[in-house]
Amino acid sequence: MLNLSSDLKIYAYTRPTDMRKGFNGLSGIVRSEFQSDPTDGSLFVFINRRRDRMKLLHFDGGGYWLYYRLLEAGTFEELKPTNDSSRLRIDATQLSMLLAGVSLVASRSRRKRYPKTSDKQAV
Repeated sequence: MLNLSSDLKIYAYTRPTDMRKGFNGLSGIVRSEFQSDPTDGSLFVFINRRRDRMKLLHFDGGGYWLYYRLLEAGTFEELKPTNDSSRLRIDATQLSMLLAGVSLVASRSRRKRYPKTSDKQAV
């Protein structure tokens, strides 16, 4: 299974993607649709029209990683942005839930958590 850190920026492309695209095609979508640099260390999520295939594009500093998931049965949840953007920012927990088939819509009311404080405490 894919291990993701909690500080990793994850962006999902909300439009259907042609799964024949490889490294160059997907990084082209990131540049043109997201106006972002695919080599910035973020993880980019792409889903096809039938929502039974997903690709994850990630640059780790030494090269690109391309993860590909094909479901035997069922579909991935349709990702809908909050505005007219073609991208949606999700976190590592939401991506794990998406990969596991858990509905993100039903889990929108997550409880707030306080961010970790720095190790430097006032004395």
